[in-house]
Amino acid sequence: MMSARRSIFMRLFLSFCIVLVTMLSTCISPAWAGLNDDRYDGNIFVLYAGNGSLVPPRLSLKETRDRQLPALIVFYVDDNSDSKRFAPIVSEIQSYYEKVISIIPVAVDSIPIKQSYSKDEVGYYYSGKIPQTVILDQNGKVLFDEVGQADFNDIDNTFRKLFDLPLREGKNLLKPSRAFNEYNSGYEPQ
Repeated sequence: MMSARRSIFMRLFLSFCIVLVTMLSTCISPAWAGLNDDRYDGNIFVLYAGNGSLVPPRLSLKETRDRQLPALIVFYVDDNSDSKRFAPIVSEIQSYYEKVISIIPVAVDSIPIKQSYSKDEVGYYYSGKIPQTVILDQNGKVLFDEVGQADFNDIDNTFRKLFDLPLREGKNLLKPSRAFNEYNSGYEPQ
């Protein structure tokens, strides 16, 4: 009698465990994130540009203005597919101009909410959309302000004008190279 009760109890317990595991496995989905979705999977510059040196920025906007350096300000969100796809372009710009400009990636969630901002604060230049790319000359004048996937050549030519370099045109334009995985891509001459 006792072993029959124990056997029934064990069957019920085992059935309960199977039902519980089945329910949990169907209710909990894995946290898959990728280049083309709006899920958070980490810092976009590390993951999608292969460049952890961009965040945090080397200089603040105030320090950049005090040193009279041109600035590239990029507003982004880590869980936004457009920002993820734009990260390699920012990294590529860094490879060309890192010694002569200040690159300031700004996670928009980090901008303090205020009624107004000074020109030394990144919130002054933020339009409310991402990704947004703003280029300032050494005096703080806005030379470029674009929302969305700004073209590398447009950004590059803005800096080329600023530094009195020949513009990239026609055959000199850079085009995206073939990505060798989802996370890394670059630019190469045509």
